[in-house]
Amino acid sequence: MSTAWHDTRLLNSVANALFAAALAALLASSLWWLSQRPMFAIQHIRVEAEPGHPLRYVHEPVLRSVVGDRVGGNFFAIDLQEVRSAFETVPWVRRATVRRVWPDSLHVTLEEHRAFAIWNGEGLMNTHGESFAANLDEAEEDRSLPRLSGPAGTEKLVMERWLELIDALKPLGLAPAELELSPRQAWTARLVDGSQLLLGRDQGVPVRERLALWAEVYPKVAERLNQRVMTIDLRYPNGFALRPVALGGDPARDSTSSGNTKRP
Repeated sequence: MSTAWHDTRLLNSVANALFAAALAALLASSLWWLSQRPMFAIQHIRVEAEPGHPLRYVHEPVLRSVVGDRVGGNFFAIDLQEVRSAFETVPWVRRATVRRVWPDSLHVTLEEHRAFAIWNGEGLMNTHGESFAANLDEAEEDRSLPRLSGPAGTEKLVMERWLELIDALKPLGLAPAELELSPRQAWTARLVDGSQLLLGRDQGVPVRERLALWAEVYPKVAERLNQRVMTIDLRYPNGFALRPVALGGDPARDSTSSGNTKRP
């Protein structure tokens, strides 16, 4: 009766498998040894801006101080995800893309935040409707930014309402300066002339429709009133209320000067 050890073909297969395993182990060991050689240590990190968007606020000394020792290792072993995360902790960096460049370099492309508004009084919102932390003075070097606020996670919603508000006010020659969404989902805006716009919630008649109704009839009402308005209350389904500034500009004297104006 023959056994497996007398099967020449099986013995050859086992021998070949053992040889292949040994060769693979030797090759892996050699590659590991080679990868540890100093010639493959990361020596150069090239940082550049996303095409078409030069870096304004990210400077080399800041990159060195923040990233510093977090970027190290060699060409083969370096964790690109960790490097990307390190760069994205730098103020004003929205996104980093990292790739290896043979044999000892990294190429990093940075996208900066572009400030759109001041968010909740102490942070910033970018043009993608995302909040981020950076120096407010730097953000307002070129222009004064609008002030938007709302609960966490509502940045894009507030940004969309802001853009709607700009479009609604433009035909009236007015512009918003601030917009707030309260925790109870009520909207309040302040215009550049100092007047307040009470928009309320998106219940019943949507805010967008109430804005359109007000913009349609307000020029005639303002002309008839012939006074600067302190508060415009749009929380009515088919009209709005006005509180004008009293002669002398004392808001305390205006508390009874309000009324409801229906659509003509």
